Amino acid sequence: MTITQTVVNASIKRLARILCRVDDAQLARVPVHGPLILVANHINFLDVPLLYTHLHPRRVTGFAKIETWDNPALAFLFDLFGAIPLRRGEVDTAAIRHGLAVLKAGHILAVAPEGTRSGHGRLQRGHSGVAMLALRSGAPLLPVAYFGGESFKRNLTRLRRTNFSIVVGHPFYLNANGAKVTHEMRQQMTDEIMYQLAALLPPVYRGHYSNLAAAAETYLRFPDSSQSNLRRATNGRAFEDNRHRQEET
Repeated sequence: MTITQTVVNASIKRLARILCRVDDAQLARVPVHGPLILVANHINFLDVPLLYTHLHPRRVTGFAKIETWDNPALAFLFDLFGAIPLRRGEVDTAAIRHGLAVLKAGHILAVAPEGTRSGHGRLQRGHSGVAMLALRSGAPLLPVAYFGGESFKRNLTRLRRTNFSIVVGHPFYLNANGAKVTHEMRQQMTDEIMYQLAALLPPVYRGHYSNLAAAAETYLRFPDSSQSNLRRATNGRAFEDNRHRQEET
């Protein structure tokens, strides 16, 4: 890591700690070695810098819309993060190749299947690019969910700190079971991945994936040391306690 990266990362992390109460304890569950597709929700501008700075020393990068580089300040920051420019609304083969190269090098590739910020924190339907990356790379997927950041602007105007919670799930693999993968299959695979992510969130944030009873795991394979993240959702009391604590602060 360069001196510039060290200084910028430390400054962002310190500022985040001043403005937010970041519950990042579960990031210790992120594997310290090997390729990994980190599947996350996307609420607002806080997600990327918080995730990037709190995952170090693991090397992590992800996709960002190419329009981001129109802003000189953001271009500097995202170049520092090693972000991959992505042309949305089309199959960007250059970005896909870059993402696969990141995984081949044994690093973390962060993917937000929603494709854009939700703003309100409730999950939107995922796009199928994440399934294609998982199938081509063979890398494990790890769901990482955040909540609380949607209140940042309101809290800032009231001079209040924002509770930003990070929940890390269990890893799994995608397997087409030898079938020829169609567009419909990729979307089903993506929905199965998104349900694993939704299960980490309090019910109010699950959005398009609120009905966990509709979740399938046809194309998911869990290592012997792992388990389905849907089992976590049975502990509804823990999720409700988190939500109530957030509303009270």
